[in-house]
Amino acid sequence: MHSHHHGHGSTTRAFAWVMLINLAYTALEAGYGFATNSLALLSDALHNLGDVLGLGLAWGAAVIAKRAPTERHTYGWRRATLLSPLANALLLVAFAGALAWEAVRRIDAPPQVPALPVIVIASIGILVNLGAAWFVREGHAQDLNRRGAFLHLIADAAVSLAAVFAGIGMLTMGWHWLDPMTALLVGAVVAFGAFALLRDAFNAAMDAVPTGIRQAEVSEFLAAQPGVSAVHHLHIWSLGAGEIAMTAHLVRPGDSDHDPFIDRIVHELDHRFGINHPTLQIERGGACEHDRHDRAPHGETR
Repeated sequence: MHSHHHGHGSTTRAFAWVMLINLAYTALEAGYGFATNSLALLSDALHNLGDVLGLGLAWGAAVIAKRAPTERHTYGWRRATLLSPLANALLLVAFAGALAWEAVRRIDAPPQVPALPVIVIASIGILVNLGAAWFVREGHAQDLNRRGAFLHLIADAAVSLAAVFAGIGMLTMGWHWLDPMTALLVGAVVAFGAFALLRDAFNAAMDAVPTGIRQAEVSEFLAAQPGVSAVHHLHIWSLGAGEIAMTAHLVRPGDSDHDPFIDRIVHELDHRFGINHPTLQIERGGACEHDRHDRAPHGETR
């Protein structure tokens, strides 16, 4: 139990550091963006601000998720880690739209932007974002919340690199149209990344079966267990970062080994599928009508 809380503590500490570093850099970049009238720098700053807000939401969600279950919130507040990426993605889509609008307006008559500050500031951005991504790298594959933060920081580093190239193009070739074009590219990067996150977060919020688990496979596994003659009312959904819940009704007429059977199934579900919050209802025969009434229309699964 102690190590569980320690993991949460290091998560929130990582978010805190990454957020503060990013916020400081965003302020610096926005200041230079306004001073030099560079849309490439302003777009990168806006993208970074989106990440600071996203990281803030992710950090807040990680803190809220630690709240103990209560009589009213019996699962605690774990779902905050699923709702925060949803808000994050919506914010980024809004930012991408605003950037694209301003960039299109400027392409015909791009302002003269001093290239050197763009190159220097954007180069700092690459280092800041890669350093921040390294901070939150652990566990990003399993945790949607961390994955949102990690992907944004990597995308930010790529965006800063594009701004560096734009600065070099303006400095060496005098191509000032590169400034608004970079902003358009940033908008596209943000929108593309946000869409994938939005889809995953929306599915999680709508109790979809988590990515990487096939309901049919779980159903086949349960139906193949000794003594099980039918499986129905199978539901699998995400409770929060790294926590997957499942409920199922198993028809098992002769269940003299009831407790060992359930213990083994629970262990296997976790080991095979990562389902660590299963609830199994064992029924003796096919005449169980209590779960087919109109107040709980689940539909037949098997």
